[in-house]
Amino acid sequence: MIDTIIEMFSYPFMVRAFVAGALVALCSALLGVSLVLKRYSMIGDGLSHVGFGALAVAAALNVAPLAVAIPVVIIAAVLLLRIKGNSRIKGDAAIALISTSSLAVGVMVISMTTGMNTDVYNYMFGSILAMSSGDVWLSVILAVVVLLLFLLFYNKIFAITFDETFALATGVRAEFYNTMTAVLTAVTIVLGMRMMGALLISSLIIFPALTSMRVCRTFKSVIFHSAVISVVCLIIGISVSYVWATPAGASVVMTNIVALLLYSAVSVLRNRSRQA
Repeated sequence: MIDTIIEMFSYPFMVRAFVAGALVALCSALLGVSLVLKRYSMIGDGLSHVGFGALAVAAALNVAPLAVAIPVVIIAAVLLLRIKGNSRIKGDAAIALISTSSLAVGVMVISMTTGMNTDVYNYMFGSILAMSSGDVWLSVILAVVVLLLFLLFYNKIFAITFDETFALATGVRAEFYNTMTAVLTAVTIVLGMRMMGALLISSLIIFPALTSMRVCRTFKSVIFHSAVISVVCLIIGISVSYVWATPAGASVVMTNIVALLLYSAVSVLRNRSRQA
């Protein structure tokens, strides 16, 4: 066991995967709590498809992937907020509209240029080897910004999460915080796609929040448990991926599923003990 751990951390790509992955998982969990409670959790899935389309264009143009993907996904995230505010198009329809369009653009660009090569496959399904030193530093910056957002503006985030109308009435700049959340979510999605893949990255936003809500009853406890669950599941998932040579993204998701089942079992047992 110890020999396996030492061997695992002897590879630089594994160290990068653990550091960057844990920070992305932390940011996804914190941002995901608010998104899930506002019934807007599928924004992660939509933005990942936008990211895939942007990465396909970047591959076709032979330019730096993040330089194209990050601004494009940020614009898409802000646009989703604007569309959501229009009563004619609901939030889920807006996500489906943008995500499917972006995915179609990405597939068309790939089919006409590079074809389904290894890089494209890695972006769709994720790869531990895809994490670079630049991704690690960008993850550190992202984590610092997200943590500061929650530490300094916790009460405002709480207010706009549960009652945005009341928050606006009390002078809270809800649009600013919503935009900030969307931008940070967009960057988190793009970074997470490198390891989790476009098809699985939304799990980092959805699973930890849903899992912690099985047991926790306060906003603060849900945030804390979500952060811990997300980081622990990612570390276990990557370790499983290394030991059994399974896909990293799928291993992390399966670990999150196990955590959800365990928390659900605890919730059922707790309810039964109260009724007894």
